[in-house]
Amino acid sequence: MKFKFLILAIAITFLFNISIAQEKPLVVCTASMIADLVNELSGEEVEVKMIVPIGGDPHIYEPKPSDAQLAAKADLIFKNGLTFEGWLTELLENSGTKAKIITVTEHIDAITSQEYKGSSDPHAWMDASLVASGYIKSIRDALVELKPEAAEIFNFNYGVYKQQLEDLDKYIKEQVSSIPKNRRVLITSHDAFQYYGIRYGIQLESIIGTSTDAQAQTSDIVRLKKLIKERKVPAVFVESTIDPKMLKQIAADNGAVVGGKLFADSLGDEDSGADTYYKMMKSNTDKIVKALKSGEAAVVLDENTASNSTSFILYGILGLLLIGGFLLVLKSINK
Repeated sequence: MKFKFLILAIAITFLFNISIAQEKPLVVCTASMIADLVNELSGEEVEVKMIVPIGGDPHIYEPKPSDAQLAAKADLIFKNGLTFEGWLTELLENSGTKAKIITVTEHIDAITSQEYKGSSDPHAWMDASLVASGYIKSIRDALVELKPEAAEIFNFNYGVYKQQLEDLDKYIKEQVSSIPKNRRVLITSHDAFQYYGIRYGIQLESIIGTSTDAQAQTSDIVRLKKLIKERKVPAVFVESTIDPKMLKQIAADNGAVVGGKLFADSLGDEDSGADTYYKMMKSNTDKIVKALKSGEAAVVLDENTASNSTSFILYGILGLLLIGGFLLVLKSINK
């Protein structure tokens, strides 16, 4: 009889836990940076999913039917806004979602475009102080409204994480200030680092504008080549979501090195050292500072280089084994 009661108790506990898991609100985020911020604040109180996968480019993302299905099931949706997710409005309309849509940049004083009236630079997360003062406030407030019974947890996590971001902001400022003034020039693939440059005191230059669907102009390439020569810029930086060929060629033609691969529109994978927002910002800063101070390139291997290196090693090992086998055969014949 006791055994039956024990089994019943275990079964009830199991079903209760499943019920709790199923009751977690579903929070959907457009991009990986936002999803990470939500995870930091929410703990395990909500289920967090993102639309654009790690390594994807939110500027040019093409939604799938599964994305509409995900949005339809969501209880809350976070977006960056500022024209970052141009595909999102149509996706949400097609999904028929009833979720509340929160723009995490609503408390941000955005940089407006000098070229296109009414357009803003969406990359506000590249300034850690704006994330600490704006992004996570919008997220915390929305989570409290979604699940008020967990407000104490959200507020506690908010306080801890806000302090971490403020410390990160100070770290970046100190590190960038250690670069000689004449070398504080950050050349990247696209114009994603203006907030970073304004906040931390470094001049930003890029091949293309704020959106990655723009085309590089000959005048932009000429401008960058001239800048590298005049300022003796020692390094340029490729980005994780953009083809690096053009920028690598500009560096090679002008005596600069590729200082590293930066993460801007997406976090990196688990092996990248940039798989959280905090680590992404610190990793970017460490690469920028090292390359611009020393003129030394970080170890940047693209897939082809890594593949070729691995192939050479394997061929070398295979060659040694063949030679060893051949020598053993000769030795046995001579006997």
